[in-house]
Amino acid sequence: MGSSGRGRTEKTLVKIEYMKVLIGCEFSQIVTIAFRKTGHEAYSCDLLPCEGSHPEWHLQMNVFEAIRLYDWDLIGLHPPCTKIALSGNRSYAYGKPRHQERLDAIEWTIKLWNAACCKSHKIYMENPLGGMNTDDRLPQPQLIQPYYFGDNVPKKTCLWLQNLHPLVWSNYTNLFEEKTSVVPEYIIYKSKKNKSGTSKYSIFGKLGKGHGHERSVFFPGIAQAMANQWG
Repeated sequence: MGSSGRGRTEKTLVKIEYMKVLIGCEFSQIVTIAFRKTGHEAYSCDLLPCEGSHPEWHLQMNVFEAIRLYDWDLIGLHPPCTKIALSGNRSYAYGKPRHQERLDAIEWTIKLWNAACCKSHKIYMENPLGGMNTDDRLPQPQLIQPYYFGDNVPKKTCLWLQNLHPLVWSNYTNLFEEKTSVVPEYIIYKSKKNKSGTSKYSIFGKLGKGHGHERSVFFPGIAQAMANQWG
């Protein structure tokens, strides 16, 4: 049987699924913009006005209301950490006058996590090491540092994950991975000495009291890793 001489090319269509993403308690839009760059429909949410360059991607409202607003494919949470983080122990630790405020903040944050889990299949929550990292109502957190992902700052950070794999980073370039980590910068204060004669503090030590707003801005390297690996 002869051939017509015409070749036939079969094309395989690959369906790319784009997610509807909510980044709760974020005014900077650093994570939101990272997800937008990977093609997802991402929105930041905070009671504060947007400080990013895209107010049209910002939901200025209560985060619980934003969670109920749509069927989100992924929800990221960056709850306030002032009262929960170890850096607040001077005011909020057990036995301190404001300890009840820490307990209330923990309960609010657990409520936020549960609300997100009821609404979406994929959730992450981020907070510095603090009063919640051993709370048995949450999964065991992944512990990361900003300098693992190229931001030369030491700040031990917890990531609680539901149906998301831990973030991958590398100290070295090899056959399978590119180096992502850098050597973190420190400020040395000789006025506060340890056994070796000096103490090392994060560069956030320069900000001091009253700069919680600046310290709460998230790290671009981690945000990009989240968008690349989870998006």
